[in-house]
Amino acid sequence: MGATVRDVLGRWAIVLVFALLYGVAVLLSDAFLEPVYVGNILRQAAPVGIAAIGTTLVMILGAVDLSIGAIISFSAVFCAVMMQGEAGNIGIAVAATLVVAAAFGAINGALNLASPGSSFILTLGSALALYGLTQLYSGGTARGIVSPGFREFFNHRLGDVLPVLALAMLAIAAVMEIVLRTTRFGRQIYLIGSNREAARLSGLPVAAVTFACYVVSGLFAGLGGIAVLARSGVSSTFVGRGFEFDALAAIVLGGTVFRGGRGTVVGTVAGTLVLFIAFNLVNILGFNYNLQLVLKGTIIIVASAGYAWLGRDR
Repeated sequence: MGATVRDVLGRWAIVLVFALLYGVAVLLSDAFLEPVYVGNILRQAAPVGIAAIGTTLVMILGAVDLSIGAIISFSAVFCAVMMQGEAGNIGIAVAATLVVAAAFGAINGALNLASPGSSFILTLGSALALYGLTQLYSGGTARGIVSPGFREFFNHRLGDVLPVLALAMLAIAAVMEIVLRTTRFGRQIYLIGSNREAARLSGLPVAAVTFACYVVSGLFAGLGGIAVLARSGVSSTFVGRGFEFDALAAIVLGGTVFRGGRGTVVGTVAGTLVLFIAFNLVNILGFNYNLQLVLKGTIIIVASAGYAWLGRDR
């Protein structure tokens, strides 16, 4: 198969996968034709999708961030504690949560710049430390009270179909895709991910861009934590556990490759939707919940190998 054909397949693979999976889902269950049910899937996908958008930037750099699940957990607990059930505290709670989440991202960025170690190991270590910190902060139990109106606002359905939470994910995705495609910062991310050493020798601010991408990843994980809190209304110390793997599966499925230099936010969101359609299909068909774990692992392996093959000779 020629490189040109592989280019086309690589560019449209996620669209083909989405269309095929959705077609199969519709054949197996009429629920996927109901607008309200589709809205539910979008609402379920929003926390992972939002967090995955930020992590996409890190992966385009050729790195990884495994701490986003831990940041989501801490952010949900911290935001609920800051609210204390008072409507007037919503603004300051959300702002403070995002500042703290971005600070965790900054720590990850600094660690990756200061250490020659793998970003996989470094962010895994920071995730474990943050899970422990969350337990110490919360006392091991759910803390805080969600303010009145917070959950109701984000779960409100526009036109009785599209939840505000889902709309927020789509809006964030649109903005970040524009940032990646049209700004100097976005172009620098792709250039550094394609060849880090060449980018450094060309005078690109490799360290600054790397640090900024980790800050963005932490910030968006914080948004994911807020989204989880809005969706469930309850803060749990381990609510984000496993989200890092959901996000990783969605990002890879969407066309971002581990070696860096390739990927889009649109692809990540599409990958997230494919993932959650698959999860819902598993539930509707009555299969064991653990089959979702099999699906996640299989998706990461197959998508990563497939995109690596499609990217040969490019």
